[in-house]
Amino acid sequence: MEIKFSRHAKRRAKLYGISETAITDILKNVNLHQGEHKIIKDVPGFKYPLKIVVSVEEDLITVVTNYPLKKGRKK
Repeated sequence: MEIKFSRHAKRRAKLYGISETAITDILKNVNLHQGEHKIIKDVPGFKYPLKIVVSVEEDLITVVTNYPLKKGRKK
């Protein structure tokens, strides 16, 4: 599967200091099917869990946005 980052996702990652490899590692360990998905994961090095919103279409995963959740909310 190919992973593509939207312009918005790239800007959020830069703003919050999230590397693209951290996002791709999380996505490789998650079983995704067609549609939109919200993924919340604890990542070492971040105070809060990361929220990643992706859209899956056939062989393409598009990262819509990614950011740390404030106040440690889980879901």
